[in-house]
Amino acid sequence: MLVNSLLLIIGTALAPAATPDVCTPLGVQEVRVDGEIGRRVQATVDNNLLVIDLDRDFLKPFQERASNDGYVGLGKTLDAFARLAAYTNDPRLIERKKHIVNALLQCQEQDGYIGIMKPEARVEHLWDTHEMAYLVLGLTSDYRFCGEKASLEAARKLADYLLRRLTAEPRPRTGPEDLSAVMPTTGLDEAFLLLSDATGDAKYRNFVVEDRKLPEWRMPLVLGRWGKIEGHAYAYMAECLAQIRLDRETPNEGSWEPTQGVFQFLLDKDGLSVSGTCGDHECWHDTQSGTTNLGETCTTAYLMRLCGELTQRTGNTLYGDLVERSAFNALFGAQSPDGRRIRYYTPFEAPRTYHNTDTYCCPCNYRRIVAELPGMVFYKRGDGVYVNLYASSKAEFALGNGVRLALKQETDYPNSGAIKFEVNPSTPAEFTLYLRAPRWSKGAQCAINGETATPRTPEPGLLAIRREWKANDRVDLNFPMEFRLIKGRKAQDGRVALARGPMLFTYNPKRNPDMTNIDPRLMVLDPGSIEGPFPDDSVRPGGMACRAKVWMPGAWYPSEGTKEIILTEFADPDAVATYFPIPNPNDERAISDELIGTGQGLFAAPAKP
Repeated sequence: MLVNSLLLIIGTALAPAATPDVCTPLGVQEVRVDGEIGRRVQATVDNNLLVIDLDRDFLKPFQERASNDGYVGLGKTLDAFARLAAYTNDPRLIERKKHIVNALLQCQEQDGYIGIMKPEARVEHLWDTHEMAYLVLGLTSDYRFCGEKASLEAARKLADYLLRRLTAEPRPRTGPEDLSAVMPTTGLDEAFLLLSDATGDAKYRNFVVEDRKLPEWRMPLVLGRWGKIEGHAYAYMAECLAQIRLDRETPNEGSWEPTQGVFQFLLDKDGLSVSGTCGDHECWHDTQSGTTNLGETCTTAYLMRLCGELTQRTGNTLYGDLVERSAFNALFGAQSPDGRRIRYYTPFEAPRTYHNTDTYCCPCNYRRIVAELPGMVFYKRGDGVYVNLYASSKAEFALGNGVRLALKQETDYPNSGAIKFEVNPSTPAEFTLYLRAPRWSKGAQCAINGETATPRTPEPGLLAIRREWKANDRVDLNFPMEFRLIKGRKAQDGRVALARGPMLFTYNPKRNPDMTNIDPRLMVLDPGSIEGPFPDDSVRPGGMACRAKVWMPGAWYPSEGTKEIILTEFADPDAVATYFPIPNPNDERAISDELIGTGQGLFAAPAKP
């Protein structure tokens, strides 16, 4: 069925396309991130990228070129290698990245083709165009982040091959008729725009604009996996991302319509799940069911990537709220705690399984988005700096007017909301320190050099401190964290999810061995019984868990059948339940999700820095 067409009727609240970006990300080598975000990055490097079998699983199909269909996802993984090689400067990572590129250069045919298909299956068979699009992107990333000119030349040759084939008459069909035309070419527009920027060659941008007509692309949000799968969430958001990026140089107010429709659906129409992801069986979904096929990892990655792009464009802090909810729950829940295995789906109300290979879209898109996370922590904003994500981290960069800024963030976030900043400009300078105030927090406590301060609030969710900063200035910030019971919607009506800060807590039967025969959906949570958090390293070093009491099925009174359970962080690999019924669904302790109902105002013109 079609979502209400009002989602695509956009009023006057669209972001002004002609305005420059509000926020600018720092360079990949200007930031270092620790904490759980940094640990996940390093775990992905040490226990995934450095141990996957590149020759057997990733490169051999390109060397043999004997397939009729199929997908490896090598371009996505190469993009992660390039970003993380530049970020870490790890010689092991650099060596493996060069091995991939050298093998691809040797595989590239005279006409520019790099792929896994037999000659008769190229372009038109699934998923050849998709594979080539991300190879263009990955090779271009190797040039952008590592300066490899040979990679850029290979990307050009491959893109030129695609241009010739996709514009030939009669036009080739890149997939079967029962599949949306968008899906087999997912990533193509994104890759060609990046290549055009890297090379300065307008023909790749022109192809996207004139031949593929990206500025005019419109598609209603279709629910469910049926028909031509026109509601494929990952493919849809990939097109939105390309439109927003194209809009920078080719302003077109209408280009924002599909993106606004996405966020209105997610935030105002029950499309977003409590874990910060969306979709079921890869497609748009709004029943709030959290079973087997919830939250494709590619969808989580592109939702976060789109939020990152919109943070740059608009400066709206709600995108940071979405990114941290997604990262600490849906995204990290898609990876084993040691970093080795990755999931295709991450449900919140069913047992979870890992994908059976290191290849294909979800494992490779996971690697990409984890590689991008360090770039979402700090941004330049106006003449100052914006802190978007909270994690132990540091940044050093040119602020402007000859001033360099070293900014250090110390925190155990998300365990607590206590954050300390060391602000060290190279010379005394007046600028603004912007801080995202999470919507789950009821207020912020702030001190500068030990004295209580009250930051101004230029827009919802944004704190601003403007002063002349000097070496060794210190800001102490605290967002008090309390447990909150988030009301369920639709399929979860009458039930609650337990959260604290950006973290969700879930039920793992293995941590509650005396409850193994009890269906957790029948456990009635006592809202006043929550205790904790207390230290728990089962999911991550320095992690948390909590305790709560539940009524057993059939109990008339708490004294007859109340038992204590342990709830662990959402990323717990063995978690099977996130929502619990409560005795009184109208209990005032149960509150609405702070992210829900915020979609209408997202695209208003941002406040001036």
